[in-house]
Amino acid sequence: MYRMGKEEVDAVARVIYSKKLFKVNDGANQEVANFEKEMREKMCIKHAVLMTSGFGALQAALVGMNIGPGDEVIVPAYTYIATAMAVVSVGAMPVVAEIDDSLMIDPYDIEKKITPKTKAVIPVHMGGYPCDMDAIMAVAKKHNIKVLEDACQAVGGSYKGKRLSTIGDAGAFSFNYFKNISAGEGGALMTNDKEIFENGLIFHDSCAIAYFGDQMSGFSAEPFCGTEMRTNEITAAIMRVQLTRLDGILDDLRKNKKKLMALLAPYTEFVVSNDPEGECSCKITLKFDSKQKALDFKEKMPSASIPAYLGKHVYNDWKMIIEKRGARNPRMNPFLFEENRGFEFPVDACEKSLEILAKHAHIEINPDWTEEDIKAKADEIIAALKQ
Repeated sequence: MYRMGKEEVDAVARVIYSKKLFKVNDGANQEVANFEKEMREKMCIKHAVLMTSGFGALQAALVGMNIGPGDEVIVPAYTYIATAMAVVSVGAMPVVAEIDDSLMIDPYDIEKKITPKTKAVIPVHMGGYPCDMDAIMAVAKKHNIKVLEDACQAVGGSYKGKRLSTIGDAGAFSFNYFKNISAGEGGALMTNDKEIFENGLIFHDSCAIAYFGDQMSGFSAEPFCGTEMRTNEITAAIMRVQLTRLDGILDDLRKNKKKLMALLAPYTEFVVSNDPEGECSCKITLKFDSKQKALDFKEKMPSASIPAYLGKHVYNDWKMIIEKRGARNPRMNPFLFEENRGFEFPVDACEKSLEILAKHAHIEINPDWTEEDIKAKADEIIAALKQ
């Protein structure tokens, strides 16, 4: 989270004074409904559902796509474990695919990993960098599989002029503390598909969706037993303010990143980008020609991070997935379902990805840096590069 102030305090106070904190209420401020409307307008999409987390949004989208036991969903080797866990949570199996030099999922390896069981692919816009959505959508169309964009780390980013999360069949945002706009926790399902929206909405609030307000007006889908990830008016009020800050935050991140890159360009290479103008620019990523040089740089600049060693953000550290512990009760464990018999998740499945990740280093960008801050950061990085 980058910016928060009096406007958010006033928004929370507005809800508290109204004494109507439940998302469905008779009048008052309708914070959830208004946030969803404002998000739809901002992202140019038909449906947006605010809920408690990005993980929940991924789950809801997969349920909306009717994905379950016996199905496979392709995920990248470089993404937070939540992406794979969302797949397991609906009874399906996550198949890991290589990344390419952009650090995003490799469209060519997606195609290699497709089997008759493949129902979807989840491209993840890691660190605010866009995936190669043209190539991914072409592969998906060729093989008739769904595309669920995990844009949890890329709220507001774009690819060739289209906002991330709006290009595939559905998308997911996260609004937790570590994202560029935040209410501490939160997420949103994004889609233009009516069936995904209806079933995703029911899944995320199955205890109450049919009983409060007219949320299912005009629905074709019938209620079913799902889960409870309904949010509240306070979260939505904060997010309404945060949404107004989004484009300004992105503008300043991009401006500061460009200035920093210009100062560093004589001394280093940068990661390949699928759309430099569409990046969220929350980090700058340096490219090295060996693992050792990346490690040497990290030693001299501890604030940098090498993505190969980011724990649960890399597939070989997804311990619960590797050990097939998909549920506390073994009878509920999707890895043991008859439909998923024979599925394996080898830890050496994407060694190419590990090599690529080990030769890059991330450095965080702050939208509020001054010219002096940028110059100081550049000097620090250049000193660390002089090995």
